This record gives sequence, C-alpha cells and structure tokens, in this order.
Amino acid sequence: MSEIHLPVSLERSIELLTPAITSKSHPIIVDGTLGLAGHSYELLRRFPQLTIIGIDRDQQAIEIAKKRLEQFSGRVRVYQDTYDNLTQILDDFGTEYVDGIFLDLGVSSLQLDSIERGFSYSQDAPLDMRMNQNQDLTAMKILATYSQSELTRVLREYGDEKFAPKIARAIIEARGSDPIIKTHALVELIKRVIPAPARRTGGNPAKRTFQALRIEVNSELSILERALPVALEKLAIGGRLVVLSFQSLEDKIVKREFAKVVESKLPKGFPIDLPGYQNKFALLFNGSQKASEEEITSNPRAQSVRIRAIKRVAA
Repeated sequence: MSEIHLPVSLERSIELLTPAITSKSHPIIVDGTLGLAGHSYELLRRFPQLTIIGIDRDQQAIEIAKKRLEQFSGRVRVYQDTYDNLTQILDDFGTEYVDGIFLDLGVSSLQLDSIERGFSYSQDAPLDMRMNQNQDLTAMKILATYSQSELTRVLREYGDEKFAPKIARAIIEARGSDPIIKTHALVELIKRVIPAPARRTGGNPAKRTFQALRIEVNSELSILERALPVALEKLAIGGRLVVLSFQSLEDKIVKREFAKVVESKLPKGFPIDLPGYQNKFALLFNGSQKASEEEITSNPRAQSVRIRAIKRVAA
C-alpha cells in the first residue's frame, strides 16, 4: 500500500500526538479522516497499547483501510461517517473522551488518482467529486441545477475565483443546449471564459473551480466548522488535536477556532488569574507549520500543508 499512498507529515503528526499516547496505559486516538490509513497504520504499529477510532465517509477507502489494518484487529474500529458526528460515534464506541484527534483535511490519494471519481481536471471523467458515493449531490448536478447567483457564490467563496460571474454565466448558457457532464468539458469552458493573460499565470485555470465544486459537493467547510468545537470538548485533559490543512479556507477556520479557546477571558491587563477564568486549551506552537523541504521533495502533495496543534490543559 505504501507505493500508492505516502502520508503527508507523518513523522511530525506522530511526534505531536506521542505525549498524549504515552501518558496513558490504554490511550484512544480518533483518526477523523482515515483515508487509506497511512497515519493510523504507523500509530498502531509504534504504540501497542493504542486503540484507534477511524472515521471516513468513503466506502472504497474504508475497505482498503480495513484490509491494511487487519493485523491490528481488536485495536481499531472504523465508522463510515463524517467527523462532525463525533459525539454519536464516541457514544457508540463507549467512551466520552479521547486522548487525541487527528484530522488530515486533504483529498485522499485514492480519490485524486481514481480517474472515474472526477476530482482531477487533468483527466476526462464524469463530474462526480463525491467522497461518499451514496449521497445524491454531485458536481454534475450542481452545474445542472444551481442558479447563476448560486454558482457565482460557490466559485467565489470556495474557489476565490475572481472570474466567478463570467464562469457561472457561461455554465448557465451552455447547459441549455450542451449540459456539462465531464471534467474536460468544464475545463474547456473555463479556458474560453477566462482572459488570456490570466490563463498564462497560476497554473491550470480550472483548479479554483474544481476546488470550489468539490467543497460544495462534500460540505467540507461546514463539516469542519461543526466538528472543531466538538473535537475540542471531547479531548481528555492532556489530549491533543492535530490538524493538517491544505488550502487557506480550511486553515482559517482551524486558526479561528483555536484562537477562540486559547484567548484569555480576563479583562486585558488583569494582573492575576481568577478561578473559573483559566483557559482549557493551549497551543502546542504559535501559528502553523509547513512540511520540510526534504518531505516536499519526496512527496509533492506536502507542498501546501499547514499543521496546527492544540492540547487540553484543564477540565
């Protein structure tokens, strides 16, 4: 499996989670974005006392992950779900708090490399983009049914696409006679709409639209926004939350939620701590961290990763 899946920031993620794992006799870690289980495999291999709760919505990924983790039977339980449903998952598992939570927010290599899933603009395929293939909404359906204003909003908010109104209008015009159902048709439409000077800079001009559609199809940002407060509250004292973000919209949400819980509740300049005003959480380091140049060379998908981590220090 390693030949098709190289986990991003594996060693740094494990380093950040290790103190929470080694401080307990029977620690529990949630891998909220299990994917192909690259991080979970190494955690289970290195820490024989560890149990992992794996969560993923992609049935194909779950089947691969379960096979990969077979040797750790009894120490891992996998749920097909989204990580914002953490409370219900932990209730089912039979625990209220966990010692660590890991979220790798990147699109999995399985999804990117499976041409038929339609995540990539470099290969022609149906415009699907569903992480959970049981859901109804696809990128194709968005292009066929959303209004011009809705399409503009999605492209602008989730893709930071400055030509969003032009692209949305072209999609509406095209679908009257020639519905856009495949990736290359959408790429060609975008190339026709975007001015030539803009096409020559910043890589493929379709990448922002594809990102926006993928986020909308999978409710990625709303799930993250719902999940982070729950994840923080489900950490035991000493527990750690480690998040790998791969685009600025995700990282801004993580940064904002972390800032909320480490911000002092005392009036500015108050000279002493008061009971009931102590923070429950502390950042493990200020700001975000990037992958090393060495890792980026060996794994180009690490180029855009931003790592943030926080620990629970009080009840």
